[in-house]
Amino acid sequence: MSALFAASAHAQSADESFGGAKGADLSIDAMEPDGSDITIGRAGEYPADIARFLLATGAGTANLSPDGETIAFAWDVTGQPELWVMPATGDQPKQITFKTGVRAPIWTPDGSRLFFSADRDGNEQPGYFALSADGTTETEVLPAKRGDFRSFGDFAKDGSFVYASTARGAGVFDIYRGTLDGKSELILESEYGLYARSISPDGRYALITESVGAAANNLYLMDLASKELTTISKPPVEDYASHTLGGFEWLPNSKGFYFSTNLYREFGTLAFYDMESGSFERVFESEHDIGNLQLCGPGDGGSYLFWKENDNGFDTLKGWHTIEKRPLAMPGLPEGKYALDCEGTENPKLMVRVNGWQTPGEIWMIDVTSGQADKVFAANLAGLDPERLVRPQVVRMPARDGVELQGLLYLPPGAGTGEDAPPVIFDVHGGPSGQSQANFEPVTQYHVARGVAVFQPNVRGSTGLGRTYGMLDDREKRLDSVTDLVDMLDYLGAQGLVDPENAAVLGGSYGGYMVNAVLAEYPDIFKAGVSLFGVADWITGLEVASPALKAADRIEFGDITDPEWREFYRVNSPIRKADQIKVPVLYSHGVKDPRIDIYETEVMVKTLRSNGVPAPFIRMPDEGHGWRKLANQLFYYRKQAEFIEQQLGVAEAEQKSDLEHKTGRSF
Repeated sequence: MSALFAASAHAQSADESFGGAKGADLSIDAMEPDGSDITIGRAGEYPADIARFLLATGAGTANLSPDGETIAFAWDVTGQPELWVMPATGDQPKQITFKTGVRAPIWTPDGSRLFFSADRDGNEQPGYFALSADGTTETEVLPAKRGDFRSFGDFAKDGSFVYASTARGAGVFDIYRGTLDGKSELILESEYGLYARSISPDGRYALITESVGAAANNLYLMDLASKELTTISKPPVEDYASHTLGGFEWLPNSKGFYFSTNLYREFGTLAFYDMESGSFERVFESEHDIGNLQLCGPGDGGSYLFWKENDNGFDTLKGWHTIEKRPLAMPGLPEGKYALDCEGTENPKLMVRVNGWQTPGEIWMIDVTSGQADKVFAANLAGLDPERLVRPQVVRMPARDGVELQGLLYLPPGAGTGEDAPPVIFDVHGGPSGQSQANFEPVTQYHVARGVAVFQPNVRGSTGLGRTYGMLDDREKRLDSVTDLVDMLDYLGAQGLVDPENAAVLGGSYGGYMVNAVLAEYPDIFKAGVSLFGVADWITGLEVASPALKAADRIEFGDITDPEWREFYRVNSPIRKADQIKVPVLYSHGVKDPRIDIYETEVMVKTLRSNGVPAPFIRMPDEGHGWRKLANQLFYYRKQAEFIEQQLGVAEAEQKSDLEHKTGRSF
């Protein structure tokens, strides 16, 4: 093991800063994208080439202008996310940013400009920019600054805004107030991590949250004039809860706001905070998490309230008339995940972006009075037949300790059972407080079309399945979630749905840790692994975590400065048990990853190779925590698919790949 820590050649730009990373060890043999042509096969050929699944594109994050007339959205059709605008009635979209890698567009309060952030190759240290709605005038509001991670909060009506930033240099998020002309001031210092969420319509107050674990927070009200902070909800740590499940929707008269919270409840309930009484009450409860609240329409208190409910990874759309106290008629929309935005007072309009198993991103406009829905933006499936895409089925099963587990299973059309059951890929989500949901999964659909089942497990600790379930992997219970993967595979095999002897496990970020962990703890279960930018050593991982993670990590994993937890992770980190891994593992990492140091992956690669275990490594020089650029996605996922198919013995995989290179078109 000592050889792993020998001096190596590292490469990192001197003006970069990301999570304590030393840069890439260039002495390690690795594959990198080289700009080679990519084949995509012919339209109508099935199984389709993986490139066609990756080229299927649709609308990303979208927002409706304050007057409800224009939609701004992110779209990566050019190869990386850019801003586009289009009339809300539907028409030709217009691209207004170029080569920015922009994140979500946010309209300024007067609707004249779009505010956005853009970082450098995924280093998560963005600059803030403002662009006229027609794309002709752009200004830099706050330039990017080394070591300055930022999280935007909200605009006040006067155009000022609140945001969280690490600019003070203490490694934690403080609260700042900025203006569109480039001014900024620190208004509230933090001990661990504070985030600005929303400003009241009258501009007097801001809602502030404090991270408590990966999926929980405390909620405060801040007087922007006096800087006084009032506690709205701060439960004991053992009863921690989330208050941000649905965002915050203020009454137009600023007398209160709606939000969703799972405080002393399993699921996020609709609640209302009354400014006069200084207390909140629950308005509506559900057996599922209520999220993405939107309030619009005439009156001092608004008239129409919309939200979505997360039912096992599938969203349902709900509406409520706040004055007449009755439900609103909601249209049927394609299955999947929804993102809502309602704007306007006298003639309000509701926009819903749909990302589902059959679409990578559609935009619908809904008449809030009649419930009539019109699709104004259609996704491009790159020649794929949507009827060939597979709907995931919800599967529940018991763990060995009696906990009920859940996941989404994609079965190939006509899949056999028992001895004829298909091989399977376990695709573990990140987080750990994430959830596998029914959104568009291009790589999953590719594998299913090739005859391989894909199971997306929601192990204990996942969100969306109740507050208690989300706490079951905290701290010393971390390895219980790893054991869940074994129990899930055993169950699916016993039911004859998949071949348990021919299974691979993959995951990115925290999911990458799960791959490392399950292959080390249970070396005879999976035939191969794929770990994307995953944690190998929790000690170093927690020590150099980016500010976006440190505050939550204290509760989720324990304080790494505490000798007790340091010893726990010294024993239970995958790197300490990497000698037990005996199946091939494909590793990958972005050099500019600000969340998990590339060193984590490099250590695993070196360890496995020193033990004679195949450990191919893909290094991404111009990516951070995940692959944003289409060219890199096309390179990486083809390599990943070829590796998995080889390990699982998928019939004719190599022959088909050769044929495509001979007959397919170059992209």
